[in-house]
Amino acid sequence: MLKFTSRKHSRVNAVRNRSKPAPGRCRLVRALRENLDWGRLRITAIAVMFCMLWAAIWGRAWYLQMINGPRLSERAHRQHMLSELVSGRRGAIYDRNGLVLARSVEARSVYAKPKEIEDFRVTANTLGPVLGMDPQKLYDDLSKTKRHFVWLKRKVDDYTAEAVRKAGLTGIGFSREYDRFYPFKHLAGQLLGFVGLDDKGLEGIERSMEARLGCIPTRQIVQRDAMGRRFYLHEAGQAEPHGQDLTLTLDVQMQFFAEQAVARAAQEYDARWSGALVVDVTTGDILAWAQFPFFNPNSYKEFRPLIYRNRLAADALEPGSTFKPFVMAAALQEHKITPGSLIDCENGKWEAKNFTIHDTSNHGVLPAAKVLRYSSNIGMAKIGNTLGVPTFYRYLHSLGFGERTRVPVSESRGILHIPRDWSEVDVMSTSFGQSISVTGLQMAQAYLTLLNRGVYKPLRLITDEKNLEEPHKRIFSDKTSREVMQMMRDVVQENDGTGKRARIDGVAMAGKTGTAQKADHRAGAYGNKRLASFVGFLPADNPRYLIFVMVDEPGHGQFGGVLAAPIFREIASRVLAYTGILSAANTVVQDKSQTGAAPDEQRRRGFKPSGQVMPGLVGKVNEVHREQDMQLPGHLAKVADRVPDVMGKSVRNAVELFARAGIMPELKGAGARVVRQSPQPGTAWPADAGKADYILWLSES
Repeated sequence: MLKFTSRKHSRVNAVRNRSKPAPGRCRLVRALRENLDWGRLRITAIAVMFCMLWAAIWGRAWYLQMINGPRLSERAHRQHMLSELVSGRRGAIYDRNGLVLARSVEARSVYAKPKEIEDFRVTANTLGPVLGMDPQKLYDDLSKTKRHFVWLKRKVDDYTAEAVRKAGLTGIGFSREYDRFYPFKHLAGQLLGFVGLDDKGLEGIERSMEARLGCIPTRQIVQRDAMGRRFYLHEAGQAEPHGQDLTLTLDVQMQFFAEQAVARAAQEYDARWSGALVVDVTTGDILAWAQFPFFNPNSYKEFRPLIYRNRLAADALEPGSTFKPFVMAAALQEHKITPGSLIDCENGKWEAKNFTIHDTSNHGVLPAAKVLRYSSNIGMAKIGNTLGVPTFYRYLHSLGFGERTRVPVSESRGILHIPRDWSEVDVMSTSFGQSISVTGLQMAQAYLTLLNRGVYKPLRLITDEKNLEEPHKRIFSDKTSREVMQMMRDVVQENDGTGKRARIDGVAMAGKTGTAQKADHRAGAYGNKRLASFVGFLPADNPRYLIFVMVDEPGHGQFGGVLAAPIFREIASRVLAYTGILSAANTVVQDKSQTGAAPDEQRRRGFKPSGQVMPGLVGKVNEVHREQDMQLPGHLAKVADRVPDVMGKSVRNAVELFARAGIMPELKGAGARVVRQSPQPGTAWPADAGKADYILWLSES
């Protein structure tokens, strides 16, 4: 019987037949399944995979190291290493006792990288109030500039830097710089000078000693982390450059005495300016360099150039009668006169050819010694006329007039005409301190030579300078010097001397008064303005200290014996008490009957404020702003009994607190805040600790 099937069914059966393995093949598969070690197979497969992966990794490493390595290395170096120009810390300035007069403190300057700023308006509105800048102007400057780097504000204070840091603005960063800090504020301000934003000395010692205090910037490679923060890790040969420290011959205490005295003089006499120099005769060291109105180099931008001008070295003025001892010494040295030689002083008025000379008092015939005591212009003109122009010029030039001294300050040469330009009038007027211009520094130098028994001795302002590098010439004999010093002693010690107001009971004093007319350049003649001065030394028999005082254009009074001599006595009294030569308890700084001032107090860590009102900054004292009290410098005001707690404070505030005790701590680390201190807060000040015994550790946070 025939069966008919569909074509579809036949195809399905065919497929089924084809899918069935042959009997032999099935047996082979079953045998493989039974004999195959699947665990071993899996391990082998994994091992092969790892080998292939390992080979791929090594291949990639080989490619990165050998083919692409140099390019990647250069990119890494640029990312993690930074080449920067390091200016370094400027050298510090100390007084002779190790107190810091000037020091560089780490500061932060704010800069912007406009290309990295995301939102200029937000950045300007945030930084404007913090930096004290107009937000609109700041926005315009940042958004329109094509520069990659822009300074926003240099050397900001610690609080401003912290506020900018907390803002966390992209494209805004900090640069580490150094800010110059003067712990004693106005103390010796004109002498020290100041530095500019670029840490270069612009005036005073800071400028004249720039080669020593400053340092040549060096380019260094500095490592930084992934956040761009710098690691200041100084390896061998990579130490941060720094300037050399400088120690001056100044004594902070004596400087304070002199400054307080000249400030009082300017106030009481309504003077244009006043100044004083104190010199150690035995060494030539300048112990005090005081000038008023005061100048605070911490805020030099607030002062006019006339205030920070160092007048004691830069202003050449006619000296007046303080010049007469040199003329007397030259005449004695040349044997033109003797101390007993009689000089006719013409009863106060002498008409010689085409000019007339006047004295402030009327005297007839006087011995040469009394000519100096009474400060007779007529007598000195006659004595000077005996010298002759070449001899006269030779002595003045040998004393240093017309030349700069060796003191490293910016100074004037003064005016000393060459002999062929002298007339008879010039000879006579120069004999009593006219027709010649000198600086206060030159006068101190000349008197130092006279007090050094006639042997030239240079003044010294830097302690490591040597005065014995070359033999010093003798200008006057020992006998001549002693004779002139005796005459100057009579000026002070005798009741009829012009310098009797400079006396101190129990101490032999000597000196010379000076009252110089000032020329009116518009009128072409001498005017009504005066320069009152006094130069003195003590003790008279064996000089230890030389003090020179100047009061320029006083509004009340004009004579050096009345104005400058009491200022000399005030400074001398305190110097004697400070050095132990005279008991402070028995020393009266000023005669109450003359000045109305109270007696001085005994010396302690510092002197108490006088409570007087101080003049301001420019012009006459009665025309300028006055401060509430006389501000004592640094450690002379508000001295803490124990070590203050400065942890968490800014560097500047911490240093100021220590400076009030006359101590400049050593700073370690980098940052704007103090995180640790030694000794611990509250401990007593060590009596004999040096500056290295006080350490402050700094950090950014």
